[in-house]
Amino acid sequence: MEKHYLWLMLARILKNRGVLSRRLIERFSDPETIFSASMEELCHIEGVTEDVAAEIKSTRPPGGDIRDEIKKIEDSGCRFIPMNHPDYPDRLKDIHDPPLFLYLKGRLDPQDSYAIAMVGTRRPTTYGRRVAEMLAGELSSAGFTIVSGMARGIDSVAHRAALKAGGRSIGVLGCGIDIVYPGENTPLFTEMAERGAIISEFPVGTGPEKKNFPQRNRVISGLSLGTVVIEAAERSGSLITTRFALEQGREVFAVPGDINSEMSMGANNLIKQGAKLVTNTGDILEEFAQLLTHPLKHDIRNSSTDDRSLSGDEGGIYERITLQPKHVDQIIVESGVAPQKVMQLLLGLEIKGFVEQLPGNCYVKAVL
Repeated sequence: MEKHYLWLMLARILKNRGVLSRRLIERFSDPETIFSASMEELCHIEGVTEDVAAEIKSTRPPGGDIRDEIKKIEDSGCRFIPMNHPDYPDRLKDIHDPPLFLYLKGRLDPQDSYAIAMVGTRRPTTYGRRVAEMLAGELSSAGFTIVSGMARGIDSVAHRAALKAGGRSIGVLGCGIDIVYPGENTPLFTEMAERGAIISEFPVGTGPEKKNFPQRNRVISGLSLGTVVIEAAERSGSLITTRFALEQGREVFAVPGDINSEMSMGANNLIKQGAKLVTNTGDILEEFAQLLTHPLKHDIRNSSTDDRSLSGDEGGIYERITLQPKHVDQIIVESGVAPQKVMQLLLGLEIKGFVEQLPGNCYVKAVL
């Protein structure tokens, strides 16, 4: 309790001053040494005023409110990971204003230093969902951890795809570690805590307030080698994440979308501004080729992947199917095959798991 108290007390004194927190820990290593330092020693640290030093020196034994906060931590079942803990992510520690400590459910692995963030709209199109599933699954298969913000839409799709591929995923919350937001993600939250990690820098019991999410986004990018944006509006929280990524010296990638779609404007603008355009997983992997631990299970650069198991007619129809929903009439026109034959071939492809039928008699390529 005493160690928790000192970290929590330091956080209160230095609220919203992550840079100063980092300087103090770099100089003194831990809160015990900070609180026992002299006024003169403290004031030698850039940014520490006499008022801040005096507040640090006037710290008293744990009060009721701090004890209540510590009890909430213990009752939540989470781990408390301060900045000087061996499990605190090194990549996050290197950003300009890292959290003084993290609340953690699950575990953080050495593999997580090879992480890619994937962010995007809460209201993705079928195309956006398919792209997120494919990229997250491929990156996970290549040995990368997928990081996102546990929100509806692209975030949740990316988390699920990574876990489905047998990989790891980290969810960064904009609320307390004990709160599942949105509520429908309760099963995902549980699976992430068992097979990956859920982290937050916000005190236990903190609600999902709007002001928390930009702060959360710097952690998403801070944990990652690069950030991939899939379907983001012109004014999107995803773009805040990319801004942090650029400030942190991390890579920024964007998947191009429909030029007439509002949901694609943010990602398309990022590409115009210099973000790397992503049309397949290889576009991301080539930036980090030296980090790959094993070959991809499936390469989306080859649109005819596993065509060896398809007949010639099936392969011809499969090549017409994309991640964008396509109506059967369009497939018939493009293929030049008789309608009845196309329907038979599509049924065969669906049974084999190569395509999926959507409402409205539309088809999309399945994520293999």
